[in-house]
Amino acid sequence: MSKTEKGIEVLSARLRGEVIGSTDKGYDEARSVWNGMIDRRPAMIARCNGAADVVSTLGFAREHGLPFSVRSGGHGVAGQSVCDDGLVIDLSGMKLVRVDPEARIARVGAGATLGDLDHETQAFGLATPVGMVSRTGVAGLTLGGGLGWLSRRFGLALDNLRSVDVVTADGRLLQAGPDEHADLFWALRGGGGRLGIVTSMEFQLHSVGPQVTVAQVFHPLEDLREVLDFYRDFVSGVPDELTCYAMLMKIPPMEPFPESLHGRPVVGLAACHSGPAREAEAALSQIKEFGNPLLDVVQPMPYAALQQGFDAAAPDGAHYYWKSHYLSDLDEGTVSTLAEAVDRLPGTYTVAAIEQMGGAIGRVSPDATAFAHREAGFSFGVWAGWEPSEDTDEIVEWVRGVHGALTPHATGGMYLNYLDREDQDKLTSAFGENLDRLKRVKQTYDPDAVFPL
Repeated sequence: MSKTEKGIEVLSARLRGEVIGSTDKGYDEARSVWNGMIDRRPAMIARCNGAADVVSTLGFAREHGLPFSVRSGGHGVAGQSVCDDGLVIDLSGMKLVRVDPEARIARVGAGATLGDLDHETQAFGLATPVGMVSRTGVAGLTLGGGLGWLSRRFGLALDNLRSVDVVTADGRLLQAGPDEHADLFWALRGGGGRLGIVTSMEFQLHSVGPQVTVAQVFHPLEDLREVLDFYRDFVSGVPDELTCYAMLMKIPPMEPFPESLHGRPVVGLAACHSGPAREAEAALSQIKEFGNPLLDVVQPMPYAALQQGFDAAAPDGAHYYWKSHYLSDLDEGTVSTLAEAVDRLPGTYTVAAIEQMGGAIGRVSPDATAFAHREAGFSFGVWAGWEPSEDTDEIVEWVRGVHGALTPHATGGMYLNYLDREDQDKLTSAFGENLDRLKRVKQTYDPDAVFPL
């Protein structure tokens, strides 16, 4: 019996969940993540069934000096949830979502996806702010920020955390919240998975839906400058209930889009108004009336359906490479630079998006959580996606070019959830002035740097 086989046998005896080795059936599926560019081969994968399994697996990794990674949704573009030649602590089976509709609270397991959470909460007309692709893991998204359709109204996902259960480097299971391990709670909200392994989270819920009003309006990419000028003026005065993104993309081959437009590069204005329908229609009428769009749809839609609306544009197994900025505003220089930089969109699934911030996001002090970039008006992401048969080098170079062109107009910050593999050392950009405090908290709970910063 090899050393690895012996290790699998020993660890398996400690867990309720299963341990998968490289010769086991299902290994390739278990090591695969959303970004098909990630092709790593761990020595073993421990599929944990609960917090006790997590404690045991982390202890095993430390005992044997094994490198390890932590997987929840496996949707991070950098692929940090899987490692080579080490141990993957896989939480993806810990999907329990328990809703208390009276108290408007949800307890969410670390393996739950946005779709799992929305399914349970929307049954009661409730929601909490999360992202835009339903297969994304709740835990990873929340610990890094959590920007989505409801964030201007209710804050980031991390702003709605009430408490977090976390396994620390020394194997303790702690509950961190405002009144218990408050320093750890501060750091987890925006610090990512750099201080421990989160096993469950408790969220505050809000009354949302089940219907919201959605606008999807698409203009030719050649009209980019004019559309962005309109977008800048439009979003400057909208209520918190409305969030609008400007998205440079190709129209996906799916309903409700006409077949004649499938694959056409466009600049789209995608908006969600989560307030009363009458107010929503009035607020969104300007988007529908502007210019000469190729397609304009303003309609009520189930919130849960909106949350799945971008899934087809980000399929599992495609190749992805991302870059990001924060923008203070969209002045003439920024708009002109972006219009010059994006004259094409290489890659089948490539999107460059301006995500509106402000509202409740900006009303939280930058030092209230580890997430520091509260004053930014917009997040800008270049999210390239393509099939393996397409030209990777060309697409990566295009992403770097667009990102570089916008750098002089940006704040210098980067959204933690959008950091790709080559950006993992840009801690100052990710954490800003909160980095020193984050390091001090980490020293308290992880003095041996078991979890990399």
